[in-house]
Amino acid sequence: MQFLAQILLDGPGRPVVEPGVGVARVMALFMCQNDPGSCEEWSPTAGGNRALLHPAAGLQPMAAPELDAEDGEFDEEVLRLGAVNGVALVPWPTADYFAARREWADRTGDGTRQILGQLGGRPAWLQYDETPTCAGCAESMALVAQLEEGPCASTAMNFGSGKAFAFACGPCDRAVFLWQC
Repeated sequence: MQFLAQILLDGPGRPVVEPGVGVARVMALFMCQNDPGSCEEWSPTAGGNRALLHPAAGLQPMAAPELDAEDGEFDEEVLRLGAVNGVALVPWPTADYFAARREWADRTGDGTRQILGQLGGRPAWLQYDETPTCAGCAESMALVAQLEEGPCASTAMNFGSGKAFAFACGPCDRAVFLWQC
């Protein structure tokens, strides 16, 4: 499984989008990277995806690597992450995801492929509504994040040219991850 993203959640299981809001859980998203189609990555229940919820209390950032005593250099194997993509959260007033993407691109002059998704809100499905129901309480799960593949092939998440969706049920402490193309 390839690690894709980490999202901070508040007590009820909503994404934290404002500074100062307490973080209660951390959602970690993973997806199978075998031959395309061999893991049923699009399904929230087939095992090709995982959305894991962890309590935030007690989680510690990984310590920075130390310099080698002999040559004063960092161990390259420890630092090797490959290509990574950092993101910035940009609040946007438009509720419709596709309209918000177009407005942002028009205002900034950047392409819509620079947008990596949304936190919370309503899913902008490419096909039909696949909002999952919680296995614990049978209620519809809330959208935590919608993810885009990204602008660069070296850092793109492979959703078959589609979009991915992470959902959580805060009361039951359950999460799922699926995608559509």
